[in-house]
Amino acid sequence: MRLIPRDDRFFDLFAEMAGMLVQSANVLQQLFAEPARVDEFTANIKNLEHQADRLTAEANRKVDTTFVTPLDREDIHTLVTRLDNVVDLIDGCARRAQIYRITEARDPAIRMCAILGEACVQIREAVASMKRPQMVYEHGVRIKRLEEQADAIYHETLGNLFAGTPDPLTVMKWKDLYDSLETAIDECHYVSLALESISLKNS
Repeated sequence: MRLIPRDDRFFDLFAEMAGMLVQSANVLQQLFAEPARVDEFTANIKNLEHQADRLTAEANRKVDTTFVTPLDREDIHTLVTRLDNVVDLIDGCARRAQIYRITEARDPAIRMCAILGEACVQIREAVASMKRPQMVYEHGVRIKRLEEQADAIYHETLGNLFAGTPDPLTVMKWKDLYDSLETAIDECHYVSLALESISLKNS
C-alpha cells in the first residue's frame, strides 16, 4: 500500500486529449469534403485546438504540483506535447484551407484525411491500453502502416499535381495543403513511438 497515492488523473487527461485528436481529424475530413463550409469547420477545429491547449496546460500544472506522478514527469510532458502537436497541425491545415479559399473537394486530400482520422483512432486506443505494452505496440504498427499509405498517396498526388502545365497558384496552394496533411500524419507516428517507449518503461 502506498503511503503517498499517485494521481492517476493524468491518464484521464491523456484520454481526453486523444479524443480531441479524433474529433479534429473528423472535422478536417468534413472540411475537405465540403469546402463551401470551410469557415464553419475551421471554427470548430479552432475550438477543439483551444480545448487541447487547456488540457495541455492542466497536465503541465499537475506535473509541477503533484508529489508522486504515475509516470516520469518528462514522459508526461513529452506525451501531452506530442498529442497537442497533432491538434495544432490539424488546426494549421484547416487555417490554410480557409486562407486559400479552396472551392473543390479533391479525392487525395479526403483520402489522406481519412488516414489521419484512423491514425488518431489508433492513438486513442493505444492511450487506453498504456498499461499493456503489447497492445500499444500493435496500435503503433497500424499507425506505421497508415503513415506508409499516406506517403504513397502524397507522392503520387504531387506527381499528378505538377504534371502538364498547371496553374502555379493552384499548385502552390494544394502542395502546401498536402504537405500539412503529411506532417500531421507523421506526427501521429511520433506519438505512437512516445507511447511505446512510455508503456515499455512502465510495464
